[in-house]
Amino acid sequence: MANAPVQRMSQLMAKTLRDDPADAEVLSHKLLVRAGYVRRTAAGVWTWLPLGKKVLANVERIVREEMDAIGAQEVLLPALLPREPYEATGRWNEYGAELFRLQDRKGGDYLLGPTHEEIFTLLVKDQASSYKDLPVILYQIQTKFRDEARPRAGILRGREFLMKDSYSFDLEDEGLAQSYALHRQAYQKIFQRLGLDYRICAATAGAMGGSKSEEFLAPAEAGEDTFADCPNCDFAANTEAITYELKPVDASGVPAAEDIPTPDTPTIETLAASLGVPASATLKNLLVKVDGEIVAVGVPGDREVDMGKVEAHFAPAVVEMVTEADFATRPDLVRGYVGPRGLDKVKYVADPRVAPGTAWITGANKANTHTKNVVAGRDFEVDEYVDVVVVQDGDPCPKCGTGLNLDRAIEIGHIFQLGRKYTDALKLDVLGQNGKPVRVTMGSYGIGVSRAVAALAEQTADDKGLCWPAEVAPADVHVVAAGKALQTELALEVSDKLAAAGVRVLVDDRAGVSPGVKFTDSELIGVPKILVAGRRAGEGVVELKDRRTGEREELPVDEAIARLTAAS
Repeated sequence: MANAPVQRMSQLMAKTLRDDPADAEVLSHKLLVRAGYVRRTAAGVWTWLPLGKKVLANVERIVREEMDAIGAQEVLLPALLPREPYEATGRWNEYGAELFRLQDRKGGDYLLGPTHEEIFTLLVKDQASSYKDLPVILYQIQTKFRDEARPRAGILRGREFLMKDSYSFDLEDEGLAQSYALHRQAYQKIFQRLGLDYRICAATAGAMGGSKSEEFLAPAEAGEDTFADCPNCDFAANTEAITYELKPVDASGVPAAEDIPTPDTPTIETLAASLGVPASATLKNLLVKVDGEIVAVGVPGDREVDMGKVEAHFAPAVVEMVTEADFATRPDLVRGYVGPRGLDKVKYVADPRVAPGTAWITGANKANTHTKNVVAGRDFEVDEYVDVVVVQDGDPCPKCGTGLNLDRAIEIGHIFQLGRKYTDALKLDVLGQNGKPVRVTMGSYGIGVSRAVAALAEQTADDKGLCWPAEVAPADVHVVAAGKALQTELALEVSDKLAAAGVRVLVDDRAGVSPGVKFTDSELIGVPKILVAGRRAGEGVVELKDRRTGEREELPVDEAIARLTAAS
């Protein structure tokens, strides 16, 4: 095993901090800054210090090894990209304000790449001309850019981040399915090696497009995604991707619709209280504008509309809430009393819970008036059914009906079967076996490399600090010299012997730093093993501590070295 250079904290470009950064909101942000792994350069832009860069490089190494293992070929594309390919696919506009756009001195339009589907497609178009050139999987580990409106949570949500993105190119859909399966298996190996607790969840394709999409989510309080997990079956999905079947009911016994006076009841809460009915008996009608056209969204009164789902459904159209000015131009729409019956020039979209045959109390499109016994499919028509409610804990599993459990999570990976969205837009064809052009089909697969570091910090840290899994830690052992000359001498001697055996060593040889501060820093930094040259150094005895379990024992130096060497 090759010698590993000893990292001496007396020379290390990193300072630990006793207090949390004032702007830190989540655990990983606090600890990565305090332990000297990263420093903020600007809003959403971070500098990786030596310890952090080592962890980041270890994550990269694991990702690279598993991608190489499935036959993927690594390339490196530019981060500065021309406008034209993204305009051809529509994403120059679809990305909206999140896309970093810039011009060169000649007025040419460019962007900083958020993802590289277009550029990889053009690369393959340039390099592949025959069916013999496919299938192929290409990948890169590259810096990406997104102009987040509110960068937050440290490296979890930045404007600049490191990502592994890979792309498969196949002749047929069956080949795409195989490439997708290869990536799915590789991702499982990657996240297992990283030591991450994760779930594979059904997901929406969003602006990426495509027919199938799954996310790899790491459960954590700091997560911005919410996923649902069924305790009874294997169902798991991002709440944005959960859909329910439309189940019509028999409404033959429901009386005719009837207007009822309901003064001063413009909200679901006041209406339900006035009539003495549960909110679930009412129909909520939310008005939005989709590219300027008014659309009504109907959901049960006890449920909230998930605007993210509404926006995703209508993308790339712009979705906005209706304003007072809009009501002023539409006197037929009475604020607080809007109902689905008799709506003129308004598209009506409803959640599947508003199925044909369901009966509701809803607005009558008259001031201080509602209508009861309003039946979907009898008294009004739904133009389109879309799952738009906010999923709640306990909602039935779409697969088996058991109540779902909801949890927060960090998205660490995402895989897509894109199909031919990009190859159609950029006309990627190769000659098939019959000599005729074949339109190539495509997959896209991403891993947040820098985000994985934050996810690991969130999942593995304890009340003392970071606690890295062995394969991603910045060192195998953190040697602490308690302070006296003899202890420092022994610590450096042990460190050299360990390094000569291929063990990665971080040694705290700082002069003038108290033992208490050194011990605290060793726990904050989070290397898996801590070796202390302390009070028995003169006897050739050291203390070996497991950072995660806290277990410690005193050992002769040679035995401690042998044990650490065997474990590395």
